[in-house]
Amino acid sequence: MPELSILSVFLVGLLGGVHCVGMCGGIVTALSFATPNAKPGLLMLLGYNGGRLLSYAIAGAIAGAVGASTLLLNDFLPVSRGLYVFANVMLILLGLYLAGLSRAVLLLENLGGSVWAKLQPLMKRLMPVRNPAQAVLVGMVWGWLPCGLVYSVLISALATGSAGHGALLMLAFGLGTLPNLLAMGLLAKQLQHFTRQPAVRLIAGLLVAGFGVLGLARLIINL
Repeated sequence: MPELSILSVFLVGLLGGVHCVGMCGGIVTALSFATPNAKPGLLMLLGYNGGRLLSYAIAGAIAGAVGASTLLLNDFLPVSRGLYVFANVMLILLGLYLAGLSRAVLLLENLGGSVWAKLQPLMKRLMPVRNPAQAVLVGMVWGWLPCGLVYSVLISALATGSAGHGALLMLAFGLGTLPNLLAMGLLAKQLQHFTRQPAVRLIAGLLVAGFGVLGLARLIINL
């Protein structure tokens, strides 16, 4: 799997912080008061986010495995080429979103609404959170919150055609989201301020979109 893909999805997670805070802000606030008698410390926050990243990795592994199964049809249909094109188009759309030039990827969020409606009661039953292990379980449920950015990266995980590579791609994205979401509870306020600068978002967004354009150009050259 190209290292550029890992870097690009990490940047999507890191610089998509405004969207992440908007989507997960309510949950982070709720979790801040889900620990009896005190706000969560670093260990609890890492538990929440560790569980979330674990769910991302599981979802990426499933997507990659599905992609691998479709590649068995490659003798009949150009499946791998189609997935490759789709993944790079999604990278371009993600880059345009980060740059503030398009919100098309957010349309994907409606797809997961029914799944999240079924998971919300489970999260409520796990509260109040009394220890880091319980925080990990809550974080794993949180990881399935409908999110256009997550779903877009999942498409790239599908295109890897490998459960391991799909999990790695989603994990890289999740690590990118970590500083902004930890900032809401505890850390990295200066980094959060930096990633919200319009110039930073524009440059990073165009860079991510450029990865997608480069991927499509490589395909055209190799035809």
